[in-house]
Amino acid sequence: MKLLYVFDAYCGWSYGFAPTLAEVALRHPELPVEVVSGGLFTGPRAVPIREFGYVQGANAKISELTGVGFGAGYERLIADGSFIMDSLDAARGMAVLRQAAPERAVELAMAVQAAFYQDGSSLSDRDTFTRIAAAAGLDTLEVGAALTASAASLAAEADFRRAAALGARAYPTLLAQDGDRTAVLAAGHAGPDKIDTLLAQFCAAHTRPVASSR
Repeated sequence: MKLLYVFDAYCGWSYGFAPTLAEVALRHPELPVEVVSGGLFTGPRAVPIREFGYVQGANAKISELTGVGFGAGYERLIADGSFIMDSLDAARGMAVLRQAAPERAVELAMAVQAAFYQDGSSLSDRDTFTRIAAAAGLDTLEVGAALTASAASLAAEADFRRAAALGARAYPTLLAQDGDRTAVLAAGHAGPDKIDTLLAQFCAAHTRPVASSR
C-alpha cells in the first residue's frame, strides 16, 4: 500500500496542507508517498496573478484554517500583480527533484512551496530549484542539467495526465492505493486525525473476511 499526493506547487491550499502531510508521513513511515504535480495554472490560466482577484482573501483563509504563514518575499513578489504562476515550470522542477531523490519527494515538495510562498522565489527560475537541491544536499550540477532537458517537460505532462486519471479535481488530494483499490483520504483542507480515520477504514475494508455463502 502507498499514498499518492496530488498537489500543485502554486496552489495555496496545497501549501496549507503541508503540515498535515508531514504529520501523516511521520505517523505512517511504513507507507511510501508518491508526489504527483497537477496543472492548476497552465495554458490560458498561466496569466498575471492580478487576474485571480481571490488570492489574497484565499490566503487569509488558508492561514486561519491551517496556521501557515506567507512570507515577506512572497508578498513583495505578487505586490504589483504582474507575476505569472506557470504550473508547467513548477512541475518540471518538481519532477527533476523527485527523480534525484524519490524517497524524499514529500520533503522536496514542501521545500518547493516554501521557496515560493515564503521566500518569493519564482518556480519558473532554474536557480530556485538548484538552491533547493543544494539545501537538500543533492547534486546541483545534475539537477541543473536535468532542468534543461526535454525529459523534465515530459515528466511534468505525465504528472498532469496521471492527476486527471486519479480523478483529482481539487488540490491537494491525498489518496491511499493498494493494488487496484484507491480511496480519497483528503481533498482540500483536512487534518491528520481525519485522514487516519479514513486510512484505517480503507485498511479494514481490505482485510475484512468475505462472508460465507452457505
